[in-house]
Amino acid sequence: MRTIFLLLLISGLFRYSLAQEEGFCSAPSVLSKESKSKPLYSKIYDSTLSPLNLQNLPGFTRSVYKRDHALISPESHVYGPLPDWINTSGAFLISPEMGSHFIMYLAKLKENSRSGLPLHDVERFIFVLHGAVTVTSAHGESHILKVDSYAYFPPNFEHSIESDAPAIIVVFERRYAHLSNHVTEPLVNSTDKQPLLETPGEIFELRKLLPMSLAYDFNIHIMDFQPGEFLNVKEVHYNQHGLLLLEGEGIYRLGDSW
Repeated sequence: MRTIFLLLLISGLFRYSLAQEEGFCSAPSVLSKESKSKPLYSKIYDSTLSPLNLQNLPGFTRSVYKRDHALISPESHVYGPLPDWINTSGAFLISPEMGSHFIMYLAKLKENSRSGLPLHDVERFIFVLHGAVTVTSAHGESHILKVDSYAYFPPNFEHSIESDAPAIIVVFERRYAHLSNHVTEPLVNSTDKQPLLETPGEIFELRKLLPMSLAYDFNIHIMDFQPGEFLNVKEVHYNQHGLLLLEGEGIYRLGDSW
């Protein structure tokens, strides 16, 4: 039986801060005037953007590792060399050693950087968080990807990801689950070109970045919540999620913890 895994990117939990009113949490908002001037999505990779009343405490972290989930905040990102990548360091957020069937990591590309290839039969998806990268196929076809752009590379598809200036991407990789008579195709696109999809019973905005066909054995969602909006369904299932909070603030339940 073929298993389909769902991978998520979440954008804009409470896009506009409710700092003047007290809600579930009365701690100071991390959306200070200084942070508003920072690059889009900088909260993902800037460890100095911890809650203002806690960031100077030695050893402080919100990160936690449990049997069925992990929360890894920016101050816990540990960067190191990525095999076969040039001038690039990576911080692994999810790996099979944690019990998952996929890998999720942040890749920081420096000047004159270049990617390596995934392992045999492993597919790859990238999403640009900062700067710009150039993706090139073995046939010489190139595309420039800027923030909010993404690319999907089928298993055993030769390609490179390069940058001549600092850039940051999030990468998903997993061993492809082959299905007879179904083949994936390489994709290059951007979030703003994807239509909003209906979400019966929900009130947030949803975009899917990969085709909804049997050939693709996972998907990437962009979920955009305005103030007061929430995910109504209480998900209990075997699907595995990799979730990245792109911007904003929110409250999330993992297992029995908030």
